[in-house]
Amino acid sequence: MKTRITVVDRLRGISLFGILAANMLIFQYGIYGKDEMSHYSLLKIDEITHLVLKIVIESSFMPIFAFLFGYGIIKMQENLKHKQLPVKRYLARRFLLLFIIGILHSTFLWEGDILTSYGLTGFLLLLFLNRKAKTLLVWAIVMLTLSGLLGYGSSAEVATTAEEKEIMSEYVTSTIDIYRNGSFSEIMSHRMNEDPLTEMLPGGAILLVLLLSPIMLLPMFLFGIIAAKQQWFLNIDNYQNRWKKLATGFVISGILLKMMPYLFPDLGLSGIGYTLGGPLLAFGYIFLFSLLLNNQNNILAKGFEAIGRLSLTNYLFQTIVCILIFYGFGLGLFGKLGVLWGVGLTIVIFSAQMVTSLLYLKTFRIGPFEKILRMWTYFTWSGRIKTANNVKDFDLRQIK
Repeated sequence: MKTRITVVDRLRGISLFGILAANMLIFQYGIYGKDEMSHYSLLKIDEITHLVLKIVIESSFMPIFAFLFGYGIIKMQENLKHKQLPVKRYLARRFLLLFIIGILHSTFLWEGDILTSYGLTGFLLLLFLNRKAKTLLVWAIVMLTLSGLLGYGSSAEVATTAEEKEIMSEYVTSTIDIYRNGSFSEIMSHRMNEDPLTEMLPGGAILLVLLLSPIMLLPMFLFGIIAAKQQWFLNIDNYQNRWKKLATGFVISGILLKMMPYLFPDLGLSGIGYTLGGPLLAFGYIFLFSLLLNNQNNILAKGFEAIGRLSLTNYLFQTIVCILIFYGFGLGLFGKLGVLWGVGLTIVIFSAQMVTSLLYLKTFRIGPFEKILRMWTYFTWSGRIKTANNVKDFDLRQIK
C-alpha cells in the first residue's frame, strides 16, 4: 500500500488527453454545434478529422475516466476500512463536493462539465460497494445493454423533425455570434437561458434525461469496481497474451459499431451500435494502453502519470485555458480555428500540462483541487485520514 499503481495513474492521464480532444469540439463549436457542422465553413481535411474524432475519440475516453473513478473508490474504501472509519460517510462527502464543483464549473465556465454527473452517480455507487464481483457484472451488463437500446435511431443528431432542426439552427447561429463576440455575462446568460432542449422537449422529458444521465454512466463505474475487487492491474505481466486478445477484439468491434451511423445512416440500429461502441472501444483502450504503459520509464509514460495524479486540477485547467482561447472575453476564436488545428492545440495544451505536472510534483505531493477535495472529504486541514485508535497508520498515496 506504500506505492501507487502507476499504470492506473497513466491510464487516467491518457484518458484526460482523449477527453480534451473530444471536448475541443465543444470548446470550438458548442455543445450542440459540434454535431451541426454545416453552420461552419470546414475544409475537407477538417471534415475528415471531425469524422475520425467522432469514431476514435468521442464517447470512448470519458468511459475510461468513469471506469477509473469506480476503481479509485474501491481503493479508497479499502483504506477507510483499514482505518476502521465509516466508508459511506466519507464517500458521500466526496461525491457532494464533486457535485458542487460541477455545478459551479457548468454555471460559470463551461456547459460540457462531467463532475456534476460524476457526483450524482457516486451516490448511486454507494448501493453497490459491498456487492460481489459477479453480482456487479450482471448489473453492469444489463445497464450497459439498456443504455445502448436508448440510442435506437437512424441519427445521432438531437434535432430530427423540421421544426426541431429550425430551432437548433437558430440556436447554433446565435451561439456562434455570442460565444465569439460576447462578454462573460452574455455568454453565461445564453448558456443558462437559451438551451434549445427547453423548446424541443416537454419539461417531463428534460427531467427524465437528467435522471437517466447518471444511470447511463453507472455501468463503467461498476466495471471499475469489479476491476479493483479483482485486482486487474497488479499483475499485468501475467495476463499479457489474454489482454492483447481482449484489446484487439474490443478495439475492432468498438470502431466498427461506432462507424455504423456513417455507413448505414438510415438504419435504426445504427444508433444502438454507436452507443454501445463507445464503451466497448473504451475497454479496448484500457487493455491496450495498460499493456503499452506498464513497466515503462520513458518521459511520455511519466508525463501521463503526472497528469493522472493531478487529474481534477488538470481537467479544470483545460476549461480555463480553452474558454480564454475561444470565447469573446478571450481571443474570440470560437468556430474559427478548424478541427485539425484544434487537434494540434489539444496536443500543445496537453504537452504543457505534462511539463507543468512533472515540475509541480517535484515539490508538491498533491494538486490544489485534489487537496481541497481531500480536506473536505476527511474534514482535516492536512487532507489526511485521521487514524482510528489502535490502527496502524500507512501511506495514503495509494488513494486517488
